[in-house]
Amino acid sequence: MNIALIAHDKKKDNLVQFTTAYKAIFSEHTLYATGTTGTRIQEATGLSIHRFQSGPLGGDQEIGAMIAKNKMDAVFFFRDPLTAQPHEPDVSALMRLCDVYSIPLATNMGTAEILIKGVEEGMLEWRELRNENKGENQ
Repeated sequence: MNIALIAHDKKKDNLVQFTTAYKAIFSEHTLYATGTTGTRIQEATGLSIHRFQSGPLGGDQEIGAMIAKNKMDAVFFFRDPLTAQPHEPDVSALMRLCDVYSIPLATNMGTAEILIKGVEEGMLEWRELRNENKGENQ
């Protein structure tokens, strides 16, 4: 599975702790992240992560493009709802794309715990099957 990891500045520590706790699960998948978040996770866990630009410089949009091309299976986006973000339109667009393409999106620790358990138990395999079937029909 392709999994995106994104965090606002005040939530980066939380996402690093989360990926460290579930390193064994994440290591079985292809990981993508926005700039600084990806660097921090990679340094803390040693996981291989494809890093895009930082969020404000277009990283959110790069991940959004993967979603629009049906090349992303899950998104962990630890948002900071109490701090104004200069790139809020990009954040909203990314969340909208997750809704449009039915991509599971965890925006806080509570939903992330549930989503990672679903990933671990193979509950998102329907996405891979759907993608395989689309390939056959094209």
